[in-house]
Amino acid sequence: MRFAEIYSSKKPVFSFEFFPPKEVAALPSTLELIRELALLTPDFMTVTYGAGGGTRDLTDKIVRFIHQELTIPVVQHLTCAGHSRAQIDEIVSGLLRQGVTNILSLRGDPPKGSERFEAHPEGFSSARDLTQHLRENFSVSIAVAGYPEGHREAKSREEEFQYLKEKVDAGADVIITQLFFDPEVYFQFVEQARRSGITVPIVPGVMPISNVSQLERFTGLCGASIPSNIRSALEPLREQPNEVIKFGIDHAVAQCQSLLAGGAPGIHLYTLNRSVQTKPIIQAIRG
Repeated sequence: MRFAEIYSSKKPVFSFEFFPPKEVAALPSTLELIRELALLTPDFMTVTYGAGGGTRDLTDKIVRFIHQELTIPVVQHLTCAGHSRAQIDEIVSGLLRQGVTNILSLRGDPPKGSERFEAHPEGFSSARDLTQHLRENFSVSIAVAGYPEGHREAKSREEEFQYLKEKVDAGADVIITQLFFDPEVYFQFVEQARRSGITVPIVPGVMPISNVSQLERFTGLCGASIPSNIRSALEPLREQPNEVIKFGIDHAVAQCQSLLAGGAPGIHLYTLNRSVQTKPIIQAIRG
């Protein structure tokens, strides 16, 4: 099932993101977690892909598991980082042979320890160019990333939305956003995107708060902000992990309910490979 079909329904679309474990030995427990969360009947699942293909084999195993054993639509992340065009073509051809037709097209992060992205000499330097290549050469359905609070490398909001439109015009069927914590940030992002001529579905990405230090690290990396009311509420809970998890569930539920009430086409949940928050959040927002 492709994105156009998935988002043609009037009901909210729920999707989960997973990442491969760092070690092969941990793969069985990751697959068991995914099997457990599949009982929540998400409309699709996405699987991340390490910079330079560092988790390529494990990503492939997880994608096969979701597609073949769970028979749930699956989306593989695909990055420019570390790949030549020939390697990209090999990966996509392999996905199509399996029957996997949905891809999240990404540039990828700069190498560890560097702030500059380095394109493969025979590869692509941007998600826009990768998206265009995929659209012109393969029968795939493509998602791209959106940044409600701006990409760290964008020089202006105007440049940000111009580039986002270029990614859509290159062949993207849907936009999935980076994490954020204030629904109003999403609504303003969608409004400006529509004014820029972007008409595809824009899906909010929601990450439940589960650890204060981790939250600070993630937002520092991606450029998202932590609203002052959340900072104030979390500070006294910093050393109370169970209370932070409960707070994260309650906030995510309220955030998702507000997003859906405001017209969001669904929720893309960054599960962080955990079920303790994913289950109650989905159960609460589905009623």
